[in-house]
Amino acid sequence: MKAKNPIQDRPIRIAVVGCGRIAANHIAAIAKHAGRIELAAVCDNNPKALEAAVAKTGVKGYSDLSELLAAASTDVVALCTPSGLHSGQAVQCAQAGVHVMTEKPMATRWADGIAMVDECDRAGVRLFVVKQNRRNATLQLVKKAIDRGRFGRIYMATINVFWARPQSYYDSAKWRGTWEFDGGALMNQASHYVDLIDWLIGPVESVQAYVGTLARNIQVEDTATVGIRWRSGALGSINVTMLAYPRNLEGSITILGERGTVKVGGVAVNQIEHWEFADSDPDDEQVKTASYETTSVYGFGHPLYYDNVIRTLRGEAEPETDGREGLRSLEVLIASYLSARDQRRVALPLQY
Repeated sequence: MKAKNPIQDRPIRIAVVGCGRIAANHIAAIAKHAGRIELAAVCDNNPKALEAAVAKTGVKGYSDLSELLAAASTDVVALCTPSGLHSGQAVQCAQAGVHVMTEKPMATRWADGIAMVDECDRAGVRLFVVKQNRRNATLQLVKKAIDRGRFGRIYMATINVFWARPQSYYDSAKWRGTWEFDGGALMNQASHYVDLIDWLIGPVESVQAYVGTLARNIQVEDTATVGIRWRSGALGSINVTMLAYPRNLEGSITILGERGTVKVGGVAVNQIEHWEFADSDPDDEQVKTASYETTSVYGFGHPLYYDNVIRTLRGEAEPETDGREGLRSLEVLIASYLSARDQRRVALPLQY
């Protein structure tokens, strides 16, 4: 559906809630679209983080979301808060008539994700779930190849996320490494890679997972492996650990098909390491320039993601990843945790 009230005669006004690590990417993306969108306010309950964000941006700061919604004139709120807070905050924004953009994962519980979608539907506001890795040039080429049928039948896909998160990372905030507010290596750090399971390969039939807390003093897992069967019959896995030594090693996806083989690797799916098909295509020339160097696991997709949000709120486009799209990867995550807990294969969908 199109936005009920397209914003076409002025810049869109956005507030960033949560001024931690990922907020900087949002603030930078907003600045790149100056004239189309403007930062109206920032919000954080940590006084030091709020003070720093206000000093950096020059906008008014709020220590409470309720206060922001009551006092600030904003069209959309970007939730950069701990994942377990997203649902309640999204519902609060929707009830105030404000559109919602939430960072990954959209929620830490299946029921919370459903509640976000339902409340935004009820209020008639948009719910965007940030999936900026889809905009990586490397993955865009892979998506085009799949959509054009260049792989033929896909037989297997393997995703690896081998990163390093020391104990000091988890100790930096009380919510990190908790089931309620954070989620483990699968749900938090590998969330964008779990998104590739459905977006690139297709709907999942079932998962069989094992998780372990092997080295970090946290509630959740620091290591996981999930076996996957897709509805197409393809088999594969996602393998995740935060224990790579001594630094982030690999964020990759390998796809094996009857007429094509591709591996996109690097530290964060930023390097096309293998690209081979039975036929040729003009896109093959772009392989040489699609790869890029990065030390950030976040990639550079936030400005591109914001472009879609802006065009959607102006009534010019539909969301690339809305709440229902966000539920697709959340469903795989929750199914994986259920499988690991109960030591059984879990079939999707989780509910009808």
